Amino acid sequence: MNIYEHPTLPFGAKIDNNGVWCQILNKPHNHHPSPVLFLDRDGVIVKETQYLSQVEDVSLIDGAPQIIGLANERGIPVIVVTNQSGIARGKFKWQDFINVQEQILADLDDQNVFVNAVFACPFHADGHFPYKHPNHPCRKPNSGMIEKTNQYISVDKKNSWIIGDRAADLKAGKNSSLTGGIHVSTGHGGKEEQDQSRLLADANFQVFLTTSIANASDHLNILK
Repeated sequence: MNIYEHPTLPFGAKIDNNGVWCQILNKPHNHHPSPVLFLDRDGVIVKETQYLSQVEDVSLIDGAPQIIGLANERGIPVIVVTNQSGIARGKFKWQDFINVQEQILADLDDQNVFVNAVFACPFHADGHFPYKHPNHPCRKPNSGMIEKTNQYISVDKKNSWIIGDRAADLKAGKNSSLTGGIHVSTGHGGKEEQDQSRLLADANFQVFLTTSIANASDHLNILK
């Protein structure tokens, strides 16, 4: 018996046997590994509201549609990978997540841009059954959500990037052997998180710090 909640799901979505949201919206027709742009959601694409669960609170961050649009134009898949511990903590339900996510997708569509897939991990060590887990493999900084992408899209990790407002976002990219991460100062991306992200940089993982996703193209050759 599956112990996870299963609301009516929108197009392309499922909650898999591990309790993780997987939604494939626009599967690219690439026959060879492709660079991918992985994006955190809250604080990167939309303004951080602390457990975003109301449609009326959805607000795109300036520049997010433009960066996503650049990736769309260049055939770079855009994959959202988001921790949603509000579900585990009882702050909101899957239906609230769905309502918010559908609004985000609609707002992006209004700007004539799109994301290819969305993965969301509801688990947290301080959560409630069945989403209580001490260290779920899909909760960032673990790489599980990024690795799930390979089930649907062939990823060229050595030319793929992640953008996030927390060091955990970038560490998930590093743990998945991406080429690098961009830490934005919007959302939770303040000095302490920036300092932690700086420490992730090494010969195999590049780290850039910037004020917003709007500046991401300054650092990403894949968007040039």
